[in-house]
Amino acid sequence: MRFWSLAALALAAAPAAAQAPQAEQRSDATQLIVDGEPFLVLGGELANSSASHRDYLAPQWERLAAMNLNTVLAPVSWELVEPEEGQFDFSTVDWLVEDARAHDLRLVLLWFGTWKNSMSTYVPGWVKRDPERFPRTLDAEGKKQEILSAQSDNVRDADARAFAALMRHLKVIDGTRYTVIMVQVENEVGFLPLAKEGAQTGDPAADERVQARAYARFVEAVAKAGKAEYELPMFVNGAQGRPGVAPGDYPSGGPLAHLAREWREEAPSIDFIAPDIYFDNFAGITDAYVASGAPLFIPEANRASDPRVGANALRAIGRNEAMGFSPFSIDTVDGEGARRIASLYGMLEQLSPLVLAAQADGRIAGFSNPVSFSGEVDLAPITTSFGGFTFTATTIDPWTDRAAQDPSTHGALLIWLGGEEFLVAGQGVTFTVADAQGKGQVGLEVVEEGHFVGGEWTVTRRLNGDQTHQGRHVRLPPGDYTMQAVRLYRY
Repeated sequence: MRFWSLAALALAAAPAAAQAPQAEQRSDATQLIVDGEPFLVLGGELANSSASHRDYLAPQWERLAAMNLNTVLAPVSWELVEPEEGQFDFSTVDWLVEDARAHDLRLVLLWFGTWKNSMSTYVPGWVKRDPERFPRTLDAEGKKQEILSAQSDNVRDADARAFAALMRHLKVIDGTRYTVIMVQVENEVGFLPLAKEGAQTGDPAADERVQARAYARFVEAVAKAGKAEYELPMFVNGAQGRPGVAPGDYPSGGPLAHLAREWREEAPSIDFIAPDIYFDNFAGITDAYVASGAPLFIPEANRASDPRVGANALRAIGRNEAMGFSPFSIDTVDGEGARRIASLYGMLEQLSPLVLAAQADGRIAGFSNPVSFSGEVDLAPITTSFGGFTFTATTIDPWTDRAAQDPSTHGALLIWLGGEEFLVAGQGVTFTVADAQGKGQVGLEVVEEGHFVGGEWTVTRRLNGDQTHQGRHVRLPPGDYTMQAVRLYRY
């Protein structure tokens, strides 16, 4: 198919010389740059304790590679890195980097420092046992709780020293290879069970903003110390709140979309804030982060076994220009869940250069059903326009028994290649096309199913007849993720 020369050129581009990873604004999108080229993170986050011992994780690396991941998100905990004050042990970091390299995988390290899921359980024993030097916060009844204070200089400085030592060591072992491409500073920062530490004013929203600034200043000191040793992109992840729930009933003051301003102002060393999403309203959460001005990266997208993982990934990458996607507990998924991720990431691996170029140019759209927090699925058709054509996507497959399908798991990408040429990729989505101005009719000149081999488009089938409903639509069947090249014409 002649018009695929554009795609082939994009996919065959030679990589640039190695340079430190960075988050960079490229036209319409903020993208992660690795080895001098845009990089789409096809990730998975390990379960919390999986990276604590090499032998435990050893059998999982082949499975992770088989699922077509290019990046693993792995915790590194303060308690293992600095078991005695001032005495550092980086053996867990060393073998993580070695084993990731051996399987041609990148790493995002997750610093479980002062806080992990709001609590302070990953700090070393010498911190836990000295509450005078490292003060705890108080709950609503005035009792000490397993949460260290964001207002403590001693806690902040000890954490910053440990994190700086980690980054200094990382530069020594990886500063020219760049196996590690990003670092998360702390984990799901947020205060419980009150809106902020100390006395409450009676205005939970105002108290939360105060707590957000306190957390952001603390994280800024840690991130700044780390970047002074080795400058890699850094982010902070946030546990989301339920609608209608007050701060303190969810982790208050964390890096949430409605607190983006506070985090931006107080933590300039943080490249972006990121959502951890375990609720059904994935679309609403990602849209809110983008609306707040934050570039989108999703370090925890529910569990890896979630049947909506593909629909959510394609929507975020296509609609929100996400720089990456990562379901949680990737090392525990098997069976259908592992097969689903392998199919999704296998397709996205082939498409990544096209996707990244289209994100920068605003030539990409992502489709899946928005779902409310209560689980209600919006099945309304979804439309988008490129090049004078309007595409309407529906997620109820016309040739599959309605009772046998879950449209909320269906999703797709649409990439405009220029002129009348498009690529669609995904599963369970059907497209119809009309002239954007309502002038005349639009037909399907050519539809080809295929894949990329070595950057070259390889046709599997020329689709027509029943496969296009006699020229009426472009259909991505439910099941495995596939892609089709489409050329339109007007009549």
